[in-house]
Amino acid sequence: MTFRIRQIEQTATGREIVRDRDIAGETLTIGRSAENTIHLPDLAVEPRHAEVSVVSRGRLRVEAVGTLGFVVDGAETRSASIDSLGGAELGFGTYRITVSQDEDGAVLLTIRKAETAATRSGNLEEKRGFSLGGVLPGKRRMSWALAVVIVLAFLALPIVTNLMSVKGPQVADKSTVINDGSWNPGELSLAHHSLANKCVACHVKPFESVRDETCRSCHKDVHDHAPAARLASARGNLPLGQAALWKVAHAFGKEGPGACQDCHSEHKGPTRLTAPSQQFCADCHGQLKSNLPDTRLGDAGDFGKLHPQFTARVITDPVTRHPAFVSLDKKLREDNGLTFPHKLHLDPMGGVARMAKNIGTERGYGANGLECKDCHRKTEEGVRFKPIDMERDCEGCHSLAYERVGGIVRRLRHGDVEQLTADLLAAKWDHSKPLVSNRKRPGEYAEGGLYQFRYSGGAWPGLQLDVALSKDGICGECHRPTRINGRPGVVPVSQPMRYFDHGWFDHAAHKQEKCTTCHAADTSTSASDVLLPGIKTCRTCHLGEDAPKSKVPSSCAMCHGYHITETGSADRKPDVNPSSPKKVALRRE
Repeated sequence: MTFRIRQIEQTATGREIVRDRDIAGETLTIGRSAENTIHLPDLAVEPRHAEVSVVSRGRLRVEAVGTLGFVVDGAETRSASIDSLGGAELGFGTYRITVSQDEDGAVLLTIRKAETAATRSGNLEEKRGFSLGGVLPGKRRMSWALAVVIVLAFLALPIVTNLMSVKGPQVADKSTVINDGSWNPGELSLAHHSLANKCVACHVKPFESVRDETCRSCHKDVHDHAPAARLASARGNLPLGQAALWKVAHAFGKEGPGACQDCHSEHKGPTRLTAPSQQFCADCHGQLKSNLPDTRLGDAGDFGKLHPQFTARVITDPVTRHPAFVSLDKKLREDNGLTFPHKLHLDPMGGVARMAKNIGTERGYGANGLECKDCHRKTEEGVRFKPIDMERDCEGCHSLAYERVGGIVRRLRHGDVEQLTADLLAAKWDHSKPLVSNRKRPGEYAEGGLYQFRYSGGAWPGLQLDVALSKDGICGECHRPTRINGRPGVVPVSQPMRYFDHGWFDHAAHKQEKCTTCHAADTSTSASDVLLPGIKTCRTCHLGEDAPKSKVPSSCAMCHGYHITETGSADRKPDVNPSSPKKVALRRE
């Protein structure tokens, strides 16, 4: 048997929409649940209300399966036998189902929705007077009324009170604009939490996004990543869709692309500033060489796939201390003025290790000799390392004592050649007594005679100064002797605090690794070796932002800053204060 279900719906303009669907079978179900063959979304209809089955050709049996009955030709019942040729009308809540037979012999069930519903409890229309629908205006009128209320309360009222409010620094912290809190999309960040009740501090003009000059009124030391013209050139031509969107944004007073608010989005909750995504940097740096042919920087878009080799700033002339920027693809050599072999000091079987064991209790050295941490001491925040200090890190083995006066041991002052010269010249050098008697020997071979020989060292203190500043002297163990203005001296020493001007590395985050994992100090035989790892070493753990689980996802912001100051600029704070070498100014850039 084929059932043809015809659903007739009426639009707001009175037009009827008719949908037919054929169902082959012997049984149909009727109810409010969507799983029924005939779905009637009416609360007066039970989820599974009735069942229609075929008795014989053309005859149907309708049975109520729930607690409620149904209506057949105006009479309420729980079961009925219907001849499709004669036809009948079934009532379920507000729905009417007309039973008939179509031209091809299929049983036709035509479904319409009526204005009223007849059930065993009576006409529902009689109850409308006791419901909200019977006393309230229609949905359309209520929608318009509520829309007007919302516009007045949350748009017109804040605008009017803002225009009428007093402007100026004398205004109290509490905002004088009524209902402006309804426009607040969220709490301010931790950095701006003090401005929670001072919306006009950032939103100077109504209906206009925050301007860059407003940000700079407080953040005076923050500058652009690069000149605006070069930023625009590096960004290149925007896609057609983005260009159109930016034109619309500009029409409403929004700055960009490249405005402060493109990165520093507010009202995201009381959190710290989140780092921008990798794509933000790749938009410019991914094709930087083609967009800016004169740049010295290589293209970078993903640390694991597209990133140039590191470029280090090394000192090649210790006198002028002018740095050179060299790629780590080459075997780097620097001239820091020292003659220091790391391998000699880290050899656990060498003489340095044995000496470190002997004085270990005094200096805190381990039982296996010197380790990197014995000389390279972390800064207070654990990010970098303090400059090597002779008295603290070296004098335990390399003593600068030169004289004992009574019970006091006099030591040379390290780092001051002029003071060292004065100390040695002022020292009391006693003439050693000759190994022979002062009695004059016969002949001319004696003191005061034609021939004499002194078995002791020279008495001129200047000889001691030359020895101390010679290659084999006490200073020559670590320093390279030279002559400065004709006087003995040493080549100036340079201890760079940073090798990467525009990169950031946190040693504290890598404390689980050994130093020699990245720095080949245990095989270095010269102080001129630059013990910096290349990008290949870093990529053993770090890849781009979309790295697999076995690697560390590393976006650009993990190692780089945005508002950096150019090296050599008058606004840049030096890494080391020249007047006080021990005071180190650390900056995260």
